[in-house]
Amino acid sequence: MAEALFRELVRDSGDYQVASAGVAAMPGQPASRHTADILDAAGIDMSHFSSQPVTAALIDSVTHIFAMGMHHIAAIEAEFPEAADKVFLITEFAADDKLRGRDIVDPFGMSRSAYENLRSMLEQILPSVKAFIDSTHKSTPS
Repeated sequence: MAEALFRELVRDSGDYQVASAGVAAMPGQPASRHTADILDAAGIDMSHFSSQPVTAALIDSVTHIFAMGMHHIAAIEAEFPEAADKVFLITEFAADDKLRGRDIVDPFGMSRSAYENLRSMLEQILPSVKAFIDSTHKSTPS
């Protein structure tokens, strides 16, 4: 869901490539039914989404990594210590004090309302993530 919402947020912003991966993801899985339904209602198509695990190649190819929880950061840094300077908690830059620094709970297997709550939180958090990227990443001229 975070990938799709962020992709939508930066759609007209030019130099963005957005991907998601999981520290324990099974490759090739579709988005959960609730995620697909909620995003479909917002006009975001998830039919082509396919999960992927975090890999060294992916880590090497990105400028920023945003993790949903501190345990994800720990797992990434343990397996890919070279990524430590580019991995952040997704809520680290949230404008809302109640959200800043908080782990985001994966609603997998929970009710649709848990997924709707996640969408609401992500919609509050992601503009701050974009602002952080915009302030720290300098794109190279082509």
